[in-house]
Amino acid sequence: MAVSYKELGLVNTREMFAKAVKGGYAIPAFNFNTMEQMQAIVQAAVKQKSPVIMQVSKGARNYANGTILRYMAQGAVEYAKELGCANPQIVLHLDHGDSFELCKDCIDNGFSSVMIDGSALPYEDNIALTKKVVEYAHQHDVTVEAELGVLAGVEDEVQAEESHYTKPEEVIDFATRTGCDSLAISIGTSHGAYKFKPEQCTRDPKTGKLVPPPLAFDVLHAIEKKLPGFPIVLHGSSSVPQDEVDTINAHGGKLPDAVGIPEEQLREASKSAVCKINIDSDSRLAMTAAIRKYFDEHPEHFDPRQYLKPARENMQKMYEHKIV
Repeated sequence: MAVSYKELGLVNTREMFAKAVKGGYAIPAFNFNTMEQMQAIVQAAVKQKSPVIMQVSKGARNYANGTILRYMAQGAVEYAKELGCANPQIVLHLDHGDSFELCKDCIDNGFSSVMIDGSALPYEDNIALTKKVVEYAHQHDVTVEAELGVLAGVEDEVQAEESHYTKPEEVIDFATRTGCDSLAISIGTSHGAYKFKPEQCTRDPKTGKLVPPPLAFDVLHAIEKKLPGFPIVLHGSSSVPQDEVDTINAHGGKLPDAVGIPEEQLREASKSAVCKINIDSDSRLAMTAAIRKYFDEHPEHFDPRQYLKPARENMQKMYEHKIV
């Protein structure tokens, strides 16, 4: 039996995106698949009085189970109320849906927003698939994110060797013919903790750290001119905080040359029509850094609550920083 997201107390993205575009800010979209991530996301959103998008990839859904995730999202709404938020603005979003069937299943199981990613398909096939998802989703007042352009990198099942920038000349036709509510574009962000190869970067002579290439703001501004006020999404936008990477490496980890998108560039992008910024790797890094450090300092401990509590606290700190 189908379940509406409204029964779970969730909201779709339509109103929050309209406010974000008008207000010149972006809403964070945090990937989650564990209870600790969910708790940290809700705690941070309530503390910062912010709407939030909790998103789930196909891989996360397989890992955690779709039914459990649905009740976790409902629990997130009730938890936010318990923490003092009278009217939580929480979205449950499917990240990188790869088929109509997956999107339909999520819509039927309480998701308030879905992404259909047909970006690897030929242009006309991407339009046809996206339009099919939009038609079903809109019958249930669920919002749809589509993608045009290809991001490089690896995230769960999503993998591409090279990025292909979104072509501004295609966006009007695509958005009009599909009826999508928001559009993920490619302007140089990338999935994973290794967003750029060393040869794509320069090195800071003082620290030896990699400095990534700048985002293609010219492409973003050209898209904005074509679709004024239309909600734009940036995927692969973790900044890969070097302090977390350093902590991981100092406590037995091996993440050489992990590099992300500089936060100042993301904040600049959020002043435009970019109203949703996806963050996944940063959460993984914050969690892993806290756990590695704890294990190093307390080798005698084995109760998961002992090391998952500092992991949750470190993620909450990171989420709060991202929301501001």
